[in-house]
Amino acid sequence: MKRILLFFLPLFLCLIGQSKNRKDNPFPDDVRIILIGFDGWGSHSMEKADMPVLRNMMQQGSWTFKKRSVFPSSSAANWASMFMGASPEIHGYTQWNSQKPEIPSRILGENKIFPTIFQLLHYQKSNAEIGLFYQWSGVKYVVDTLSINHVEQLPKPGRDKKFAKISKIIADYIVDKKPNLCTVIYDFPDHYGHASGFESEAYYQSLKEVDVSLGDIIQATKDSGIFEKTIFIVSSDHGGIEKSHGGKSLAEMETPFVIFGNNVKKGFEITDSMMQFDIAATIAYIFGLEVPQVWIGRPVLPVFEKVRKK
Repeated sequence: MKRILLFFLPLFLCLIGQSKNRKDNPFPDDVRIILIGFDGWGSHSMEKADMPVLRNMMQQGSWTFKKRSVFPSSSAANWASMFMGASPEIHGYTQWNSQKPEIPSRILGENKIFPTIFQLLHYQKSNAEIGLFYQWSGVKYVVDTLSINHVEQLPKPGRDKKFAKISKIIADYIVDKKPNLCTVIYDFPDHYGHASGFESEAYYQSLKEVDVSLGDIIQATKDSGIFEKTIFIVSSDHGGIEKSHGGKSLAEMETPFVIFGNNVKKGFEITDSMMQFDIAATIAYIFGLEVPQVWIGRPVLPVFEKVRKK
């Protein structure tokens, strides 16, 4: 009898621990995250931007217009920081179009790349479905594609039917795969900012159109039955001034961060300081992932109704 008790005791204690973890977890065990990035979307635009879907997300969720990009305020450096939970000095991607680190990465994780949020999720939750859709080709160099189940480049910036086509591609994937993490990076605002100016009519029209696509993505989660378990995050890599970016002005450095969904406070303005690399840390926190010591990002805990007990 004693041997039988000794045999089953570890299993019993393990089950108790799992039960306690589930009780302490404020998120569904099968929580989903949809991360959406609008390249070149600066906070300066929100005074005039016609984005009703996003503004509804703000009313039903939490937000700040004071999140700061890392320097330089350019694409590769900032997408890398968003996905890698660290700054360019640490992950090494320091330029607009970095395809490999200009500074050796402080560490290399799996697949010989600095640890990304995709990598952490893939290796710590091996059954997770991870999807990535992007327009600007530079995104693929800073995400660790080997850790992502579905990687697809979307049609280039354009109007009319292209937006509907893009929305359908993403929606079909969400309905079919019900991904644990789906990331969508649009290039439209940045494209029209460079072409016509970051205060131009074309730029603001592009924001209006990506807002429609945002609504299509939300509807896809409803159609797939995962909406109630999903957290949506919408943000950007950098803003812009005149027809460029990369400098130190707030028009280039300040970008919106909006989070909405399961366990997220409603109508809450984030007043804590927030940086680009805090997005990866927030996603890791939601999934309950262990993060590497080299990450410097901090989860934005004030946005959640309930937080995990330590």
